[in-house]
Amino acid sequence: MKTYTRYLPDDAATHSVGEKLAKLVQAPLRIYLSGPLGAGKTALVRAFLRALGVQGAVKSPSYALVEPYNFSNYSVYHFDFYRFFDQNEWQESGFRDYFEENAVCLVEWPEKAGGLLPQADLEIQLSYHQQASLETTGRRIEVKALSITGQHLVEKLNEQQ
Repeated sequence: MKTYTRYLPDDAATHSVGEKLAKLVQAPLRIYLSGPLGAGKTALVRAFLRALGVQGAVKSPSYALVEPYNFSNYSVYHFDFYRFFDQNEWQESGFRDYFEENAVCLVEWPEKAGGLLPQADLEIQLSYHQQASLETTGRRIEVKALSITGQHLVEKLNEQQ
């Protein structure tokens, strides 16, 4: 399994990874983001969407559960399942139809849907992390490839350094 792991000292570094991912993305793609509250999941997605050309407010889908963005040749759906209480809510939501051939799905809190989500291409884990040589706490990102498409994307991320 190919991985991309980096220490992200600040928001700018988190945004940079989101921008790099956006430049590599092609539909269909499923990216699942996990980590504690405030670890940078939404910040990463915001940078991703901005790099794709989204202007204006990029809202967190915490209450709406999904925010759609339509581009000329594919759609991006940003999901946030934090408010799911059990996996049955995924079943009842009708979101399965969003995971179509011509879509990029970015899912925060995928674990709240249990094992019912389609297989991810990339799994991104964000966590708080303190470098031994630094006095400030940043973030650690680990991007795991879970498909052939994901492996290709991780290879490209690693080439970019």
